[in-house]
Amino acid sequence: MTPDDYCQQKAAMPGSSLYYSLVFLPQEQRTAIAAVHAFLRELESVVADTHDPQLAERKLEWWESQLDSVFSGLPEHPVGKALAQAIHTFDLPQELFSEMIDGTSMDLQQGRYLDFKNLQLYCYRVSGTVCLLMSEICSYTDRATQKFAHDLGVALKLAELLVNVGADARQGRIYLPVDELQQYNVPAAEILDSHGSENFDRLMTFQIQRTQALFSQALSHLQAADRKTQRTSLILAAIQQAMLHEIHFAPRQVLTHKISLTPLRKLWIATRVWLKP
Repeated sequence: MTPDDYCQQKAAMPGSSLYYSLVFLPQEQRTAIAAVHAFLRELESVVADTHDPQLAERKLEWWESQLDSVFSGLPEHPVGKALAQAIHTFDLPQELFSEMIDGTSMDLQQGRYLDFKNLQLYCYRVSGTVCLLMSEICSYTDRATQKFAHDLGVALKLAELLVNVGADARQGRIYLPVDELQQYNVPAAEILDSHGSENFDRLMTFQIQRTQALFSQALSHLQAADRKTQRTSLILAAIQQAMLHEIHFAPRQVLTHKISLTPLRKLWIATRVWLKP
């Protein structure tokens, strides 16, 4: 298995949202973006699969050293080898990958976020960075596209967290800000026990509306000159917005069900966005 094949299996398997967002891209860009996402998936696996926090921190430290090796041209891991090629081809900055590691480390340090400001920082580090790297790989001409990528990454992660409220709770994690849980009178135990309420519905409605507003804010930064080059990110946005629409009228379903779109619907969304003038 080649490093590119490894990254494809790790991050962009057929049926996944990333797979359909990449399907129309040239091979070189497709493999580079898959490598960036595979790097993030490896970091996420450290948190998900390692129950000893100290061991998890040591694993993240190994990935920091591997990142140095990638940028010095001596990677060992298949993801590192694929990244090295992407970095050479598209001149990607090391600091964005380091931010991803910092964001993953936040997951080891805390299972709750006191307010939206702290949650927003986490979302930027683990997702805004990825969208910024994608914007570099796909190229842009207007510097406002960086603001688009930054804000879109935050919105994408927030949408993912909302869809996965129940799944995260079963791992003992609640990403909804503590002060907003208190504001809407939703005890953490209600989410951890998968028991919804009208208060939970109102809380989720607020979260969905804010996330949709962030999608709109991101799109407001994208100028016509760069729309075609950024279609991969736009496809991811359209798929996640469709997921938010799925939970909008019945928010409590996220506590007990896996929310997903069919591959055919994802392909339809991807095709519609790609062909849009």
